[in-house]
Formats: sequence, C-alpha cells, structure tokens
Amino acid sequence: MTFQHFQETAITRFNDFFGSPDILPPAKAKRLLAAMEYSLLNGGKRIRPLLVYASAQACQCDLALADYPALAIEMVHAYSLVHDDLPAMDDDDLRRGKPTCHIAFDEACAILAGDALQTEAFSLLSQPIKGLSATQQLTMLHTLATASGVYGMAGGQSLDLGAVDKDVDLAYLETMHNHKTGALIKASVLMGALCHPQLSQETTQALSDYADAIGLAFQVQDDILDVISDTQTLGKTQGADAALNKPTYVSLLGLEGAKAKAKQLHESALLAIEPLGENAQTLRQIADYIIQRVN
Repeated sequence: MTFQHFQETAITRFNDFFGSPDILPPAKAKRLLAAMEYSLLNGGKRIRPLLVYASAQACQCDLALADYPALAIEMVHAYSLVHDDLPAMDDDDLRRGKPTCHIAFDEACAILAGDALQTEAFSLLSQPIKGLSATQQLTMLHTLATASGVYGMAGGQSLDLGAVDKDVDLAYLETMHNHKTGALIKASVLMGALCHPQLSQETTQALSDYADAIGLAFQVQDDILDVISDTQTLGKTQGADAALNKPTYVSLLGLEGAKAKAKQLHESALLAIEPLGENAQTLRQIADYIIQRVN
C-alpha cells in the first residue's frame, strides 16, 4: 500500500467514525458544539490519527480498535490549538488558512470549546470499547493524560511562554519541544500499539524511540517552514515565532544546521523500527513525509 492510499483510507475512516451520531450528538449548547466541530474539522493533515493507525498496523491490530484513540488524541490536539491561538497565548488570527476559533466565534466560546474537546476525548476513551480490555483502555487513558498535562504538552507550552525574549540553549529547546509537541506524537504511536493485548517490551521500546525522534523532527520541520514558507502555504501566520521573539531551531542552529538536525532525527527514527520489519512500513513513510516537507 502506498502512503497516499493509507493516508486517504485512514482519514476517511477517521471522518466516518467522527461522523457517527453517538460521537458528538446534538447538544443544547449548540454554539459551543459548533465551535468544537469547527476546530476539529478545520483541515489539518491528521498526523496524530495517522500515527495511531500506522502503529496499530505495525502491531498487526484491527484498525477498528484504533478509531477511539485516534479521535481522542485529535480532540486533545485540536483543544491545544484553540487555546494556543488565544490572545493570552500566541494571539493568532489564522489556523490552517481559516480564522482561528476565537475569531470565528469569540474568546469565551473558544476557551469553552477547548475545555470541552479535552474532556470529551477522555469521555470517549473511558466508555466500553468492544475488543479492548479495561486494562488496555486504562493504559491509553493514562498515556493520553500524561502526554497532555504538566509533564507533557501543557508543561511544554509553559516552557515556551517562559522562553519569550530570553536566551535559551539547545537543551532547553529540546526539553520544551519534547513536551509541547513530542509528547502527543509519542502518545499517538503508543496508543495505537496499545490496541495489541500483549505488546512485547522490545516492540514498545522500538516504537517509543521512533516516536521520540519524529516528535522532535516534526518541531524542527515546523521551525524551518516558519522561515522558508509563506502564510498561504503554512495556513498560519508566517514568521510568527520570530515576531514573538521565541527561540527556534533555526535561530539557534541556523537554517542549514536545523535541516541537518531534521535529517539526523529522521535517520534515528528509521533505525529504531528496523526490528519491526515490513509491518512498520507506514511508520517509515510517515517519517519520510515529515522530513520531505523541509527539504
């Protein structure tokens, strides 16, 4: 299967599952629900759901089991973007080429939409899921919660805000992005693998090392694109990090140094999943896809 075919199939599967009438049924708070759906369906390449499905595939699991964690992690990701765009955070007007949630609706509604997307993600994963044991679901919940909180994404966002107008070193930057971006990407890979009832320690370690590498590569790529691309292509304001005087891999390593870093991380990701053989081919293709966008 080509990566394009997998991507199209997985995204169709994701959209069909999200469209199920029992996922987000009609609510009295219609405007809030509209803001949630706007934020969740506002484009995007669905990298995190793709990683959930690809990891489940690598572990030879039924992809139907991956529908729940795929949607749950995208809900958390969408919530993080809604809040990240708020005036108190990055104060951005564009997200994926469209007005950000607080512009399309209003600031209070955007805050509530983010809150609700986050809690609905955990509600989704905590209901009985046919084919998954209570232990598997509990482990998925713990994985997602840890990746979302102070030891994951939220902690990384705090470090990011704390670095504005300050000189930080490469170690600080990597710690920040391993939390802010890498934690949810790693959770995506691990939650897909957790669809398997008896995952070996060797497989878990291989996927964990792969996820660490592509999680950081994804952010290096983002920093490069913020310099070499334009607002229309990015779907968000080009040069936003520079305008806010935020440290990036480009500002610390230079453009060529950042590209070399991305290449090294790509090689590390591929090496990590060599033991998984052909079952991990789609994970390799996702790593290629991430790096190809910066070359």
